[in-house]
Amino acid sequence: MTIEEMKQKKQQRGYSYAQLSALSGVPLGTIQKIFSGDTEHPRYATLQALEQVLKDQDDRMVLNDSAAFSYGIPQEKRQGEYTVEDYFAIPDEIRVELIDGVLYDMEVPTFDHQKIVGEIYRQIANYIMDNNGKCEAGISPIDVQLDCDDKTMVQPDVLILCKNEKIVKGRVFGAPDFVLEVVSPSTKRKDYFKKLEKYENAGVREYWILDPYKKQLLVFFFEGDIYAQRHDLTRPVPVNIYEGKLQIRFDHILRWCDHIR
Repeated sequence: MTIEEMKQKKQQRGYSYAQLSALSGVPLGTIQKIFSGDTEHPRYATLQALEQVLKDQDDRMVLNDSAAFSYGIPQEKRQGEYTVEDYFAIPDEIRVELIDGVLYDMEVPTFDHQKIVGEIYRQIANYIMDNNGKCEAGISPIDVQLDCDDKTMVQPDVLILCKNEKIVKGRVFGAPDFVLEVVSPSTKRKDYFKKLEKYENAGVREYWILDPYKKQLLVFFFEGDIYAQRHDLTRPVPVNIYEGKLQIRFDHILRWCDHIR
């Protein structure tokens, strides 16, 4: 793929330079120089990394239609047509998410992933309990019918919910106030793009994306003047919906990131 073709793909997909950098691992400044023409002969490995992100391919986490049929979903249905009814037809031991009628296969979380998720949940839940807070913290797997329709059901790693009336029959009906996702190599595209758009549009107030491989946290506070902030995990990070009174520490998590698999 030529650089001109990459530019076209970037424009078609609506990717920002920062998003390309997050997905490809190529430094932001390097991407800007390549696309502006300042770097005439980019490294082959750099171009390969960008091409891998931009080339036409379905998200590898999309559930195969034949697999969906084998779980009891009507054969005539295709991706984009699935509903919450189809979501619940899939056996409990098969983890999936439904986003805009598309079923996404979910890998079984690793021990390292769950340690990180559990540590963040612990800090949030302890803060809420210690301060007699009205909000509730949740940890995956929890079904969240995000748009209050029959086309989307997600399972955030960690959430904070401040309106108890949104809990309906054991699942969340509507947008949580806070969501955190811990990305893995296979979920990057979904977490950085699809879920970012979905959470913002559904009314989630704050969205955190933690990449343990890069030791990086992206904070999107949709109610604030600064849309996104990047943190390197070396200092506590304030939770905006609590006006900074709750701060998440990453001391243990930062050490675990050195050995994550």
